[in-house]
Amino acid sequence: MTDIETTRRHDGSRDDISGAVDGSLRQDVSYLGSLLGRVLRESGGDELFQAVEDVRAAVIAAYEGADGASLDDAQHLVDALDQGLAEQVARAFTCYFHLSNLAEEHHRVRVLRRRGSEASAAGDSVSATLRQLTEEVGAEEASKRLDALRFHPVLTAHPTEARRRAVASSIRRISDLMTDRDRLENDVAVAEAERRLLEEVDTLWRTSPIRTTRPTPLDEVRTAMSIFDQTLFEIVPQVYRLLDDRLLGDAAGREPAVAPAFMRLGTWIGGDRDGNPHVTAEVTRAAADIAAEHVLLGLHRATTRIGGTLTLDEAETPASAELVSLAEAQRRMDADVASRIGVRSPHELHRRVLMFVAARIDATRREGAPLAYGHPDELLADLRVVQQSLRAAGAHRSANGDLQGLVWQVETFGFHLAELEVRQHSQVHRTALAELRAADPVAGGEQSSGGDAGSDAAPPTRSETTDEVLAVFRTIADLQKRYGVRAASRYIVSFTQSSADLATVYELAERAMGDEPAPVLDVIPLFETFADLEASTRILDEALQTEAVQKRLAATGRRLEVMLGYSDSSKDVGPVSATFALYSAQARIADWAAENDIELTLFHGRGGALGRGGGPANEAVLAQPPASVDGRFKITEQGEVIFAQYGNKTIAARHVEQMAAATLLASSPSNEQANATAATRFAEVASTMDVASREAFFGLVKADGFASWFAAVTPMEEVGLLALGSRPARRGLSVESLEDLRAIPWVFAWTQARINLAGWYGLGSALEAVGDLDLLREAYATWPLFSAMIKNVEMSLAKTDEHIAREYLALADRDDLAGRVLDEMARTRKWVLAVSGHGEVLDGRPVLSRAVRLRSPYVDALSLLQLRALRAIRVAGGGDPADADHRLLLLSVNGIAAGLQNTG
Repeated sequence: MTDIETTRRHDGSRDDISGAVDGSLRQDVSYLGSLLGRVLRESGGDELFQAVEDVRAAVIAAYEGADGASLDDAQHLVDALDQGLAEQVARAFTCYFHLSNLAEEHHRVRVLRRRGSEASAAGDSVSATLRQLTEEVGAEEASKRLDALRFHPVLTAHPTEARRRAVASSIRRISDLMTDRDRLENDVAVAEAERRLLEEVDTLWRTSPIRTTRPTPLDEVRTAMSIFDQTLFEIVPQVYRLLDDRLLGDAAGREPAVAPAFMRLGTWIGGDRDGNPHVTAEVTRAAADIAAEHVLLGLHRATTRIGGTLTLDEAETPASAELVSLAEAQRRMDADVASRIGVRSPHELHRRVLMFVAARIDATRREGAPLAYGHPDELLADLRVVQQSLRAAGAHRSANGDLQGLVWQVETFGFHLAELEVRQHSQVHRTALAELRAADPVAGGEQSSGGDAGSDAAPPTRSETTDEVLAVFRTIADLQKRYGVRAASRYIVSFTQSSADLATVYELAERAMGDEPAPVLDVIPLFETFADLEASTRILDEALQTEAVQKRLAATGRRLEVMLGYSDSSKDVGPVSATFALYSAQARIADWAAENDIELTLFHGRGGALGRGGGPANEAVLAQPPASVDGRFKITEQGEVIFAQYGNKTIAARHVEQMAAATLLASSPSNEQANATAATRFAEVASTMDVASREAFFGLVKADGFASWFAAVTPMEEVGLLALGSRPARRGLSVESLEDLRAIPWVFAWTQARINLAGWYGLGSALEAVGDLDLLREAYATWPLFSAMIKNVEMSLAKTDEHIAREYLALADRDDLAGRVLDEMARTRKWVLAVSGHGEVLDGRPVLSRAVRLRSPYVDALSLLQLRALRAIRVAGGGDPADADHRLLLLSVNGIAAGLQNTG
């Protein structure tokens, strides 16, 4: 398999881009494609190789419209393949996309390394942003803002990563071999590298892309831990170091570090039980223990390594009095351990103390061990004694080098690695509290409706769900005792609809603990639906009057966190109205916080797909309302986004710095003024778009029979068969309405059908309702929120395909609904291009545009295979989920997800 030389523009003209993509990337794609071709010949012989080549040629010809070729011709070819060969062809194209994605990532790393520090624009690098802030607010205020900076990504297990972990591991090994190959010059070594690459490509080809069993929540925890081990533990101090080097210049390493540890990591994996019956109190405890094990192992290895290098003789580098006292305290803790360490380094007290610190970290992994640290602050105190002693002795570079990196790691990760957040649905809490009050009418202030005090009637039975709710609070209390309050204190209430939903959590925690103190909780409201977003400040006002919230605000210095859900609001009123509703809610909540003297952190529950608040996150940060960021940005990272942003060290470091820079710049006077001015200037435009887009969206999704039609024209039901994650894809047994369906499969299904409706539907009608093109172009140039919306929709439209979409829409006999979708697609494309001034979507992003167009024909091949399977399944009335047609469909789902680099 090789890459495409020509592609067809939307207007049908041929577009030769054979030289438009970086030569190094083209070489990598071509090379990996040739390796896959060799593997296909070896595995399936000429028949498989030729079938893949025939399909490839057919879809390219149809895409280009060459010599009258059509999509029907390619479909006939695909339909003629026997079942086994069709499955192999689907797997071949999927492997090709995995290798192409790998090559693109590899090239991105190459470019980032080549560019080095050239990326110095404000909002792109923290140091450049700090320079701009200094110009705007002065050096002292800019320094304060840097010290208060927080970027807080939260990893979630939402099932949007279609790849198996085995497939991801295979891809990572191939990537490592490609990196090694770049450095080779010896012909013998190059030949050996190719042999190893062929071995790994063969393994990738032979590894089934479909999970046979659903991952458990703890499987998901371990998958996230691989990201921590491979990248995050190392790159976080590297990012801080890069900033420190830029801030201190030539003094870096000689002077104490000034870069703050601005990142905090959170996780829902093992804590998010909303709709997931497999996440229990035991799972939450195990998840926290696994995370702690990983970070403590990492800290132990780092401390041992650094301690081993501190071979500084006391004669040249004398110890401070504080270090001598610390060494004596360590000897009193365990004379045997201190003696063993001393034998190896009798005149190197700094080394001895740090090696004893390593022994204490190792003991901390074992609960109750005598040498264990009780809290990360104790470890930090010991490390700072060593640092200060080194500085006092003139060993500044030893004090401010790797040892400072270790300090940053402890400050960032503590003993818990990621702050484990619990999430549960408000209705579960209401039910649990009602049961408890019914069983304890005196304490609950409620009386039974029947019988009297002397009745022999049995007390109401407490459900297993309520027992589990109570067990979670006891688990949180235990985790706080073991790892500190910071390890597990955030409790998120899904579908918060009143202040009582927050008060209920505090009451349940008290009841769960009996005579024991309740765990420290920051109960976080999650506003998800349009109605809840509109009611958010009223609910917060009411919550402010409750005793539990007042108590917690007093303890935290009036800090409060509020979470906003992007997924359900978009599914509720459409992507355009949801965007405006979220912006409006943030502005109101920020004003409310200022009025009530509250330090607000808004937590953005964004997905990876454009229909769930996805898109470039740093651009989204800069488009937030004034005062809503204030140097703190918290965001969910999930599914394929986790691996895309954090799977590679270079890319992860770049992402963290970009997000931190954007978070710092968002609160600059210039950025806040730009957003405030635009919000006022274009308020009427927003109102008009909101009404028109919602009317268009409701006209489709509220039409009679929409839910069943949606299930018929997309692989929605079949996607539920994929063992993507531990959480069920729907809330009930079947989907009778949109309310029954979770946001992820809603987006996933439209993406698979090449329609991407969740990302753009209603925007064309909204822009047309405004009608004033000059005004809209002014908005595009000066209104960050609007500009980000148009750019995101351009990306979404670039991944749609009208020809393929028509084939999916024809799977059901509803020309009225299909017509609505196609008309709105055309309307949206027309107006987006008019507003942006582009001749074709993504013309403003030529590299991205070419990458999408290079992939599209290959994705077409998988779509045609999926359509073949769907038609057979529909004719059979569903059929057996284990039959060949379902297997082919699920293979195609994995391939399309890899090709589009988007799922849910």
